[in-house]
Amino acid sequence: MAVNTEKTAFLDRSVSTLKGVGVRRSSLYSRMGIKTIGDLLRHYPRGYTDYSLCDDIQTADDGQYVAIKASVESKTSPVRIKGGRTMQRVHATSEDGTPLEFTYFNNPYATAKLEPGSEHVFYGRISKDLLSARMINPVIVQESEKETLTPQYSLTEGLSSRMVATNVRQILDDAEYKAHEILPAEIVDEYALMPAEEAFRKVHFPNNMKEAEEARRRLVFEELLTMSLGIKLRKTVSSSGKEPYDYTDASEYCSVLPFELTSAQKKCIEEIAADFRSGHAMSRLLQGDVGSGKTAVAAAAVYLAWKNGHQSAVMVPTEVLAEQHAETFSRFLEPLGMTVGLLTGSVKGKPRKTILSQIESGGADLVIGTHAVISEGVSFKDLDLVITDEQHRFGVAQRAALGEKGGQVHTLVMSATPIPRTLSLIIYGDLDISVLDELPKGRKHIRTVLVDESYRERYLGFVRKTVEEGHQVYIVCPLIEDSEALPDTLSAMEYYEELRTKWLAGMEVGLLHGRMTSAEKGELMERFRSGDVSVLVSTTVIEVGVDCPNATLMIIENAERFGLSTLHQLRGRIGRGEAQSWCVLVSSSGTANAQKRLELLTQTDDGFKIAMEDLKMRGPGDFLGSRQHGLPDLSVADIADDEKTLYTANDAAQKILDKDPGLENNPELMASVRKLFNRSGQVLN
Repeated sequence: MAVNTEKTAFLDRSVSTLKGVGVRRSSLYSRMGIKTIGDLLRHYPRGYTDYSLCDDIQTADDGQYVAIKASVESKTSPVRIKGGRTMQRVHATSEDGTPLEFTYFNNPYATAKLEPGSEHVFYGRISKDLLSARMINPVIVQESEKETLTPQYSLTEGLSSRMVATNVRQILDDAEYKAHEILPAEIVDEYALMPAEEAFRKVHFPNNMKEAEEARRRLVFEELLTMSLGIKLRKTVSSSGKEPYDYTDASEYCSVLPFELTSAQKKCIEEIAADFRSGHAMSRLLQGDVGSGKTAVAAAAVYLAWKNGHQSAVMVPTEVLAEQHAETFSRFLEPLGMTVGLLTGSVKGKPRKTILSQIESGGADLVIGTHAVISEGVSFKDLDLVITDEQHRFGVAQRAALGEKGGQVHTLVMSATPIPRTLSLIIYGDLDISVLDELPKGRKHIRTVLVDESYRERYLGFVRKTVEEGHQVYIVCPLIEDSEALPDTLSAMEYYEELRTKWLAGMEVGLLHGRMTSAEKGELMERFRSGDVSVLVSTTVIEVGVDCPNATLMIIENAERFGLSTLHQLRGRIGRGEAQSWCVLVSSSGTANAQKRLELLTQTDDGFKIAMEDLKMRGPGDFLGSRQHGLPDLSVADIADDEKTLYTANDAAQKILDKDPGLENNPELMASVRKLFNRSGQVLN
């Protein structure tokens, strides 16, 4: 089955080849990322306007947008008003005899055709009383627009929705255009999808909202199906046959732990063991909320790799977290006879040569480090298990680079950042997912309150009381230093000085931020963990990995400047001991949206529920904070709103691949998959 190159050639032509698209309009389209005819066709409406006539003005609500057919009686000459603007009034009568007055500001072109005796349809926001009605700057509706809903597009200055609609209609009416069906006929039938040709026409020019919704459903389904196919194809390539492990019993490891594993932890360990037995390279995401015990599960995987004669590596985003992991993994694994090594950028000279030698000879069973573990000169004897912690902070390329140190390796990705299942399917679609949805016994819920800055004296008094009771405190600020652009936002440096010299004078207060060297951060965190520092003023550098069980209070200033998921991560730094912990969110933002977001944190500590709300409010790009996660650019689908469609499209993608594993029989669909992934800077072989 050959690809329809004739259709492809037409859609790949420059948008400038369309009638009426000169240099200026072409430049405006380019500003919006629209360069080809196909790009413009896939620039879908953001909504629709109904220009169907209002037959009785008296039944319309005051302030309602309506379309009225009226006959022009007279118009005034333009007059200049304040600000150099012009104003012109048009008097008309509707079909039901209601006197109308239309006022136009700075719009001589609109009034030029409004000659006495002419009839037109006017659309705008009506203001009325018992005897007459008025509109300001009404749109004059064209005949073609009265029959269908009129599309409204996202625009840039200089373009109108009418211009875009005219160009789109030109594409759809062109004899060379045909929306070739790229989906298998059985998929179109099974999921009751509108045919492609009809969907493109109806999404731009529907007769009613039902048609618009059905057209959009088809296009969303196709886009999400295409994305799911790409993710599944990527997974298929990366998980071909591998020698199964002979030993997959983790009971010896579990027996030496100083605590009892939760049912969720045991279940996840068994899922990993099953991967090791399967004869395929493991690609698994271990996802759990803050404090759910991911490290203990990961250590079980390392233990099983070691029992089968292989090395493991753990890569984390910061040196502080690497050092903490080295301590934790050593506590779990060294009693069993394993050797744990640490490799970060701070390890230099003779210690670095020693650890590199141990890695190469196999003397280090587990190596923990930052991105230093993928640097040149690091050579493993038999690396077979790669674990990345807080994977959302690494790019896909970094994960692959570590895997290449051992050839075809088992991969375990850990994340304490709760990600809704919809996003997990996309970001980690090439991974199987294990979820830790149960907190260890004894963990208390963190009580969270929301206050404004007028409470500062009271909550800083709470800080002093907490320290006097023998506990420690985090105070988090959004900025490192003061910014003229954000004058009402507290910075860590200036607030630290104020706290140290005024509010918390006499206490040991520390300052931690991202501009400090790794050695400085490590030294300060060690002082905090040991209790030498009572109050730690910090930026979000503490979001990941700092573990201090004696910290029972966190104050987050200007909380409205953080995403919900970040706030939840920060909050997870406390509540790790037996004492009751408190989180105080400080926000003086008066916006209803900010208050609604922050109040959610006071109502739940379910990270997955919080993450879903965060996704809905901010969208996937802002939620992730980076474009390096394998998230393709979507034209019509919305990850939060189209959750159900994503699941059905994912199922349909699997059905297609079950019949046609390499899409050899669906070349146009394969071409669409490649185009989607290449558009977001990814390569799909």
